[in-house]
Amino acid sequence: METIINHFSNLSETQIAQFSKLEDLYKYWNAQINVISRKDINELYTKHVLHSLAIAKVQPFKPQASILDVGTGGGFPGIPLAILFPETNFYLVDSIGKKIKVVNEVVKELGLKNVKAEQIRAENVKGEFDFIISRAVTKMDDFVKWVRKKIAKKQLHEIKNGILYLKGGDLTDELANFPNATTYNLTDFFENDFFETKKVVHIPLKKR
Repeated sequence: METIINHFSNLSETQIAQFSKLEDLYKYWNAQINVISRKDINELYTKHVLHSLAIAKVQPFKPQASILDVGTGGGFPGIPLAILFPETNFYLVDSIGKKIKVVNEVVKELGLKNVKAEQIRAENVKGEFDFIISRAVTKMDDFVKWVRKKIAKKQLHEIKNGILYLKGGDLTDELANFPNATTYNLTDFFENDFFETKKVVHIPLKKR
């Protein structure tokens, strides 16, 4: 928890309480439905919570904005960001029902009113969103095909509507078809060695 407070110093008491509950909640649910690798569960705050919150360092979300989290798994990056931005609307989707069950239970325990979670494939999601967020669920070419028709026209944020994607390693080949992509190194925000090769990728998209 200390690492979260160190990097996000303006948290309310409610937000601190919600973040503090995450470890016990995920340890409980992970023992029943494996949504986080066993070796990572003891480093939940660095490898999952802080990693998710890197998106907020690139673009803080505005009140009333709509964010779609594709392939959310156990709720990352969506749940940490929903705690951080309680007036922003988050829609968390995954094709695996048991993962969404965990998400819904965590959301209920935290009292998050700004999160909807559903078992549904990304291609079948209806609606428009300011940003589509995700943690490396597939190659960027495929991901863009899934979501490119779901981008809202109205611009609320400093950076253009589109994709904010958490990804690691050398992305040169993967982003070759996206010359307008911007990558942000997470070591610019966080000092932990875990973030050495990790990035947030922003790809602006226009509704088509």
